[in-house]
Amino acid sequence: ADGLPLIRAVNSVSLVVEKGRNLGVIGESGCGKSTLARVIAGIHPAAAGDIVFDGKELERTAKKRSQDQLREMQIVFQYADTALNPAKPVEDIISRPLAFYHGLDRQARSKRVDELLDMVRLPRTLRYRRPSELSGGQKQRVNFARALAAGPKLIICDEITSALDTVVAAAVIELLKELQRELGLSYIFISHDLSVVEAICDEIMVMYNGQRVEQITPDKLQAPT
Repeated sequence: ADGLPLIRAVNSVSLVVEKGRNLGVIGESGCGKSTLARVIAGIHPAAAGDIVFDGKELERTAKKRSQDQLREMQIVFQYADTALNPAKPVEDIISRPLAFYHGLDRQARSKRVDELLDMVRLPRTLRYRRPSELSGGQKQRVNFARALAAGPKLIICDEITSALDTVVAAAVIELLKELQRELGLSYIFISHDLSVVEAICDEIMVMYNGQRVEQITPDKLQAPT
């Protein structure tokens, strides 16, 4: 009767991410973490509530947001395999946002692809390979290069290390820290792994059953009860 869905994956969740800082969102599987990420990105439109980014209220669906708003907020997903077009080489995958958001010509795009591969610590020769020829860690770095190509202020990381082994995941986290220092990025880091969010996040929001339980700093997470 009130126009809201009968089943609410995320209910009355409020969060704030400050510029240049990172917010971790943790909780058990099915608690609404990934739904929240998609709502913020405009992939799943919210039934109610507001999303304010850089002082401006965003439309609930990505299709209605401006090109600059889309560019400034990027999302990187858990499974790189499904996020990368298997038929395209890496250079085409990274080049697409360079053309769409920045209107770069072929020569400028090619130069920028090399720069982006350098930024995510991948050999430039990988630009000619397709996703099937890359390791899991390399695919996720290509995903990040594509997100960086847009020139974002905020990157939403949805379980991006959960499909990687411990060593590769740790290297990805260190890369994200480097990129943040260089570019002044902010991250929303969705994860069920406490050690991951502790390693990179300034604050941590705990979710349960679609709701925010508390928001704390990593040191409080470790504090004895």
